[in-house]
Amino acid sequence: MAENPSEWWDSWVEEALTTLHSLKVLRSLRPICLRSSSLQFGLRDAAFQVFDEMQHWDRSSVEVEIAESTFSRWMHDTPSAVLLKFSWVGDEIVCSAGGGDDESGASYEKFKKLILFSGNDYLGLSSHPTIGEAVAKAAQEHGMGPRGSALICGYTDYHRLLESSLADLKKKEDCLLCPTGFAANMAVMTAIGSIGTLLAGNSIPSEDEKIAVFSDALNHASIIDGIRLVERQKSVNVYIYKHCDMSHLNMLLSNCRMRKKVVVTDSLFSMDGDFAPMVELAGLRKKHGFLLVIDDAHGTFVCGKNGGGVAEEFNCEKDVDICIGTLSKAAGCHGGFIACSKKLKLLIQSRGRSFIFSTSAPVPVAAAAHAAVKVAKLETWRREAIWNRVKDFHLLTGIPVTSHIISLVVGSEDKALQASRYLLQSGFHVTAIRPPTVPPNSCRLRVALSAVHTRQDLENLAAALSRCINFQDTRIYGCNGYARL
Repeated sequence: MAENPSEWWDSWVEEALTTLHSLKVLRSLRPICLRSSSLQFGLRDAAFQVFDEMQHWDRSSVEVEIAESTFSRWMHDTPSAVLLKFSWVGDEIVCSAGGGDDESGASYEKFKKLILFSGNDYLGLSSHPTIGEAVAKAAQEHGMGPRGSALICGYTDYHRLLESSLADLKKKEDCLLCPTGFAANMAVMTAIGSIGTLLAGNSIPSEDEKIAVFSDALNHASIIDGIRLVERQKSVNVYIYKHCDMSHLNMLLSNCRMRKKVVVTDSLFSMDGDFAPMVELAGLRKKHGFLLVIDDAHGTFVCGKNGGGVAEEFNCEKDVDICIGTLSKAAGCHGGFIACSKKLKLLIQSRGRSFIFSTSAPVPVAAAAHAAVKVAKLETWRREAIWNRVKDFHLLTGIPVTSHIISLVVGSEDKALQASRYLLQSGFHVTAIRPPTVPPNSCRLRVALSAVHTRQDLENLAAALSRCINFQDTRIYGCNGYARL
């Protein structure tokens, strides 16, 4: 049994920070306080209007429309290259499909209504009035706010408040905001990779000084790209373990003689909809003493009693050292974040390239995200509703599903496209996922459930699916890995 891995990594990170301090390149975040009563207003729970059941506006996050011309091109799988201009005709919005300054002969068309089953707004918060009011109030008072990177002038008290609320949600010491979840993963991997270089006197580390990174075969592209970047800097050795295969991971860890080990995995995989084996990972962490990094993009706000994510769901929050998340999915807003210790945050903000060299999120976006964190935590019915829809899908189709991401593997591109087109005709927006996102012959329909879908929506979708795919022949998991971009 290894010693507490957190103590090892604390000492290594502390040594890396000491080196950065001696080089005078340790970065600090200093929030700019904006003149407003909004921030203090936002600190009080009473300021956030919440509801205990679905409201009429919630449906706007799953009820969408597309122009008839776009519908036609989708049905024939042709690019949407025609210029569309939108205008009011009577009480209806119509679009002219023609383009150019001369609109003579332009054909006016109506829109086709669809139920969206392909979005990531899992809780339906994008249409919540409290979040909209937070955006509007911040925009009216501050416009977009100071524009610049967080280390220059783009970091305000709004951003700091959001970070604090996310750190509390994830049960971590602190949190660092990033412009996107992609940027957050890139920043974490490059910062971790820099430790070996810093401890080697800012030169290429020896084999013993390098960091061993163990990555799940189906990890998100942003993790893969971050690893590739630090590989080029020759500061890490990378080991890919079979998807969720803890025996394979244990073997790789046991055969690795490097002390500094990091395991990174999605917590809920975006294209297969399966969970990482969190309990087993926690056990291996105790045995091998690695730093555990999870990308909780699809679990945050959806999983766990308080919406803390997959680690909370499996009671493993203390075993996760770095939790990466996004505000672009279940929060219904935009942005990414990294919840971790204060020392790791200091390292990432000093060495995470995608954080350092990106403009900070606009103030209204930070205000909206903070409101979303509060609403998501308080409106517990949304989490209950989405898991009820997961149960509904299983009961209606007989397909064993474990999450709100349902990946129906149908095989060839033609089969996936035909099924997607049939669903489109039936009034459902479900896109076919094809290479290079997934490997050849593992094309699929990715169905994403939302808390604001109704039982009737699921019944109608299941009926349409039954007419275009065979449930018994449909695979859920078992792919050999994603095609690499």
